Amino acid sequence: MASITTPTMHLAKGQLCFTASGKVCQPSIANFSTEVKGAPWTGLKSSLHVSSARSLSHNLTYAPVKFERLVTKAMSEASDLKPLPGLPIDLRGKRAFIAGIADDNGYGWAIAKSLAAAGAEILIGTWVPALNIFESSLRRGKFDESRVLPDGSLMEITKVYPLDAVFDSPEDVPEDVKANKRYAGSSKWTVKEVAESVKQDFGTIDILVHSLANGPEVTKPLLETSRNGYLAAISASSYSFVSLLKHFVPIMNPGGASVSLTYIASERIIPGYGGGMSSAKSALESDTKVLAFEAGRKHKIRVNTISAGPLRSRAAKAIGFIDMMIDYSTENAPLQKELSAEEVGNAAAFLASPLASAITGAVVYVDNGLNAMGVGVDSPVFKDLDIPTYKEN
Repeated sequence: MASITTPTMHLAKGQLCFTASGKVCQPSIANFSTEVKGAPWTGLKSSLHVSSARSLSHNLTYAPVKFERLVTKAMSEASDLKPLPGLPIDLRGKRAFIAGIADDNGYGWAIAKSLAAAGAEILIGTWVPALNIFESSLRRGKFDESRVLPDGSLMEITKVYPLDAVFDSPEDVPEDVKANKRYAGSSKWTVKEVAESVKQDFGTIDILVHSLANGPEVTKPLLETSRNGYLAAISASSYSFVSLLKHFVPIMNPGGASVSLTYIASERIIPGYGGGMSSAKSALESDTKVLAFEAGRKHKIRVNTISAGPLRSRAAKAIGFIDMMIDYSTENAPLQKELSAEEVGNAAAFLASPLASAITGAVVYVDNGLNAMGVGVDSPVFKDLDIPTYKEN
């Protein structure tokens, strides 16, 4: 009697039967083995072999019959010569414009890196007063360490454009801004002009990223915020997204995608996040839904926003309590870890890719799940409650 097995299950037993006519019958056997020793199937690997029942006629002699034991070995189907299985984010041949990068430690930079790692060509729009410092740092290699991609190469930035998304066209720029020395030497930096420059330089884009937010009175409570401060926050943080889409959609290829960044203060009270910034984020999320409908119907462009958790970026430090917010999130979120910019970047790359081809008009939370919490479990009132906490072994 011979047995045939695999590393995971016992399939069948091939037993010879002796008939009165002197024939030997071998029943059907399904063999999924990767190697069979001493059998005609030797050499077959990771294959299916089904033998039909057959009759073996010969003169039967009643001598002892010796059967050699069949042996199977587990062998992996994968090899170094084959690509790994899965659903890779492939953005090769795509071109992305990311508005709002001024350094190498914010979410905009992380999104650019993730898009580049997936194969996209990167164009950047940088706030005009920060342009010289950004380009100088890039040129002198100060960002080289943070430009390293997963394969060891450096992220390449094809072109950096001066951009001030508060102004739609040259006619909107007041004289005091035109005369400001921080804008000297730069031209064609309104939203309309930048879109026209990108069209002239490259023709089209596929991905548009809005990583812009500013509130001149962000440290003031809403009750103390001026009208000008409130409207400035709305203009720079939410309407700028509307303006960018309005001017870039005509040069976006059908099937393209746009992604912006929002914050949980849009729907929850975050004391200290003032100056109308919470209102601006609420407007941004509402606009995301309307723009998804309009851009989807007219241009086949998807529009989504990422509600990201707190990050120790230079921009966030301007609020003044970012470290406190990170500590709060670590203590209270379902996932007790500090959020990384890369995690937000990867989510943006997914939303911009064909893998998210049916996702539009969505607010995607990338915050370790903090948005799901109704209370802060680190409160003293819960001291007698058995709150689960993850502990590494």
